[in-house]
Amino acid sequence: MRLTPGGRRCADVSSIDLGRHRLRPFADRHEAGRLLARQLPGFSRRDDAIVLALPRGGVPVAAEVSAALGLPLDVFVVRKIGAPGDEELALGAIASGGITRLDPEMLAMAGVTPGQLDEVISRERAELLRREQAYRGDRPEPDLEGWTVILVDDGLATGSTMLAAIQAVRTRHPAKIVVAVPVASREALARIRQEHVECHALATPELLFAVGAWYHDFTPTTDEEVQHLLSAAGNGRIPDSAPGQGAR
Repeated sequence: MRLTPGGRRCADVSSIDLGRHRLRPFADRHEAGRLLARQLPGFSRRDDAIVLALPRGGVPVAAEVSAALGLPLDVFVVRKIGAPGDEELALGAIASGGITRLDPEMLAMAGVTPGQLDEVISRERAELLRREQAYRGDRPEPDLEGWTVILVDDGLATGSTMLAAIQAVRTRHPAKIVVAVPVASREALARIRQEHVECHALATPELLFAVGAWYHDFTPTTDEEVQHLLSAAGNGRIPDSAPGQGAR
């Protein structure tokens, strides 16, 4: 499978020595994160940048990015709104802060009734709240005002969850939003670029049927793994003050 550049501001994985990983470039999410970090040297050890992972699959990737760049790590919970009977079909997404983003074209194609949509959103909102409690506990949400926020996931198929994350983060008034992923569809990247954010993707295949196809090991990340990785990164703490105001 040929790898192609993702366009402006997106790196090409062909510039990286993939060794034996040709058809499936990434051994697992951790290796993908280490490779991704190499594409972000400009953010290394900056005192105004933080890494936010989209759980659960984005956390192992983001943990490696955070460690390699010497940046604080936390999570930003986003839940995909899947079509009834076909949860892989993304109708939109919800994110922390009460953000709901729907895709009118996908809704029309799926033929979902308002009642069905409300049921799915209610269920996903409950799961979002559960995850926020499980991963953050009593810690407050990070204050992102004035920060450069690096949003990390393990891949983008439709881009719906990342778009919801961008919209939600933007309400917190960051100085800059950066999206960084190991693999993304060209369609997803086009949608992300419309949000005028900086984008870094290692692989942008002509066809992306499933993000997992780009990993040798795509075992689902568990709540316990997320909690462990956040704890290992310093209990998931990030600065609670704006850059230049006592942050560390």
